[in-house]
Amino acid sequence: MAEAPQRNLALDIVRITEAAALASARWLGRGDKEAGDGAAVDAMRISFASLRIDGVVVIGEGAKDKAPMLFNGEKVGKGEGPSLDVAVDPVEGTNLLAYGRPNAISVVAVAPRGSMFDPGPSFYMQKLVVPHEARDVVDLDAPVRDNLANVARAMGKSIQDLVVFVLDKPRHERLIAEIRAAGARIQLQTDGDVAGALMAVDPRSEVDVMMGTGGTPEGVLAACAVKGMGGQILTRLDPQSYVEKEAINERGIDLREVMGVNDLVRSDDCFFAATGISGGDFLRGVRYSGQHAVTHSLVLRGKTGTLRYVESYHNMERLSKISAVQY
Repeated sequence: MAEAPQRNLALDIVRITEAAALASARWLGRGDKEAGDGAAVDAMRISFASLRIDGVVVIGEGAKDKAPMLFNGEKVGKGEGPSLDVAVDPVEGTNLLAYGRPNAISVVAVAPRGSMFDPGPSFYMQKLVVPHEARDVVDLDAPVRDNLANVARAMGKSIQDLVVFVLDKPRHERLIAEIRAAGARIQLQTDGDVAGALMAVDPRSEVDVMMGTGGTPEGVLAACAVKGMGGQILTRLDPQSYVEKEAINERGIDLREVMGVNDLVRSDDCFFAATGISGGDFLRGVRYSGQHAVTHSLVLRGKTGTLRYVESYHNMERLSKISAVQY
């Protein structure tokens, strides 16, 4: 049945990612990742307080590295309006921000209460992310060469045309060798696998595929965007320590299970926003120009698949007079 336009929460939560980006960008290249992350967390917490939602953080940050955090179970919003699961990463790529490297972003996603996968004690998962054209031709258990050949065919390219995003970690040494042997090109990044997943499904990006093991919370966050863009993310929990593996087993979670985008986010009525902090080809970072600060964001509504790129000019003089956020 036809519906009248409904409230697009993505246009509300982008104000939160903008605030976090503006607050944390002051710490670009200053070598203090906790200060930058803390500034973003404070900005997010204050900004959420004005939002008419009954939100609970189910994907927070900080459990791995004891960073400043919006903690799992924290209630956000005014406590009225839609009941939502909330996923946040105030600074995805804290090291990127601290050392002035590209592609640090601020991210928020929301979905109806109970629809997001709870990673529990899992910190890491194996991921394979592809755009809409290739969503039905990949298999997490297939050889790397086969997956790349299938993706290339679905996208009307040769394997040599593909660009694969991989985190530059020792655990990916074999994966990198297999991608090179297949003939594909690689974009190696030290951090930022939410950004990598977004690049794989963003039609503007040169990245075609993301492969490798990254954060489990980040996988759920990215799934909201992948779902909105019609892509696919295939995942399997991939513990990187004995302690993590035992904690997952104690929760009765099957380490062999492959989860797709619809397992990680079980509702189409999801919303996603990301704002660039440090400069990059994907989302431009915060730029200061006279009395203004300029931000660039990506905004998605899952139900309609509408993707917006938002460039905002913030009058810092006026903001500093009225806002509780420390810009």
